[in-house]
Formats: sequence, structure tokens, C-alpha cells
Amino acid sequence: MTLLKGVYWDLDGTVANTELEAHLPAFNLAFKDFGLNWKWDTSTYIDLLKINGGKNRIFHFSKTIGEYISDELVIRIHEKKQFHYLETIKNNTVHLKTGVKRLIYELFEKKVRQFIVTSSSRKQVDLLIQYLFPDLNPFEFIISSDDVKYHKPNPLPYLKAMRLSGIDNNNSVVFEDSNPGIKSSLAAKIPTIYVPSNIPTVIDKQIKLDCILDSLGDFNKVANVIKGPKLSKNYVDYSFLNNFLMSICNAKY
Repeated sequence: MTLLKGVYWDLDGTVANTELEAHLPAFNLAFKDFGLNWKWDTSTYIDLLKINGGKNRIFHFSKTIGEYISDELVIRIHEKKQFHYLETIKNNTVHLKTGVKRLIYELFEKKVRQFIVTSSSRKQVDLLIQYLFPDLNPFEFIISSDDVKYHKPNPLPYLKAMRLSGIDNNNSVVFEDSNPGIKSSLAAKIPTIYVPSNIPTVIDKQIKLDCILDSLGDFNKVANVIKGPKLSKNYVDYSFLNNFLMSICNAKY
């Protein structure tokens, strides 16, 4: 029995680790450009990741330290941050996570449709996808922060993606790495697999997940299933994802 028809990928931290590698240095360079005496260290940035969206993080931080800045300045800082982010990506500092390329191309060959659903801007996403997949773009479409009014943890990004794909949620799988992303996909009622990034994350207690992995695994790296179906190989593949959906289907009925 084949259930899997569509896979929705989060981007930052799921397809590639980008937060500390590209986003954080880009923010700090933008602050310097505007003469702000701000420098986010790793721990500060990880804490700010609880706030979804770059502009929201800038505004939240300014309030936290009592240095109020205008909405216009927030936008200008974020635009400069995007410039530095794109330049950082061009310098080959970001790489696909373990097993991602293998699984994406296996799904592509199996004719499983794949999509990106992210809180990043369209400009950032387009460049990163072009950089990570120079020979073949396996994704049918992208839902970016520019495409929806409300972002993760709101379910709207995934609801829009499902509407555009036309694939039933029972035939879909989401890969996510963060609490906002998991809340968004689960609120949209799509079976979700959590795979951590290199950012330490404690899953909120109210979140009920059916599948948790330590990685997707690869030919020379064994994946560990913390919760979910057993692996038939050392890594997550098409068969595992289909079995995951069948286990959910059986649990319902």
C-alpha cells in the first residue's frame, strides 16, 4: 500500500544548517553598517530564534535593551541583513545536512512531489536552493514569508502549501526542526517528523509528535529513531516514510 505522495520541507535547520552559519553573521554585519553597538553572540541568537521572523527579532531585541528604533529602520536593517546573508551563501559556508540530498533525490526518482515551506524571504530561499541544488531543483514550489500574511507557528503556510499541491494531508509528510515549525504543520494536521538542527531545541511539552529522529542518516552514518517506525536500513528512505504514514493510518482506524 502506497500512501506517500508529497513531502514538505522546512529549509533553515532542516535542509541545511544556516542560522549560525549565515543568518547570525549577516545580522551582526547589518548592525555594524548602521552604526549600532549591537553584537549578537550565539546564545543571544539562539534565544531570539524563539521569535519567528528576522524583522520581529530585531524589533524585539531593541525593546529588550531599551533602544527603541522605528519600523522603517527595522526594515532597512533587515534589508541590509538580507544582502549580507546572500553574500555569505555565495562564499560556500552552508551545506546540506546529513542524508538530505540522498533522500530528496530518492523521492524525486519515486515521483514523490516535494515542496519548501519556510519563514525565510523569497530572495533568500531562491539563492539558497540554487546554491544547494545547482543541477536540479527538486522542489515543485516554495512557500516563503513573502507568500503568506501569517507565518509559523500559524498553520497558514502549510495550509496554503496543501491547497496549492492538492495532496491530502494523509498522504503528506513534513520535516521540521523547530517548535514554531512543528506547531504550524501539526495545526495544519500534516504528519510531521522532527529532525534537530545544530541549534539546541527542547520540544514544547504540549507538542505530540509521532516521529522523532536524530538525523536522516546516510550510507556511512546510522540514523537513530527516538520515536516512530523501525528503520529497515541505516537511514530514512521512501519506505520508512510510507511506513510512517501507514502506522498513523492504522492508529486512526
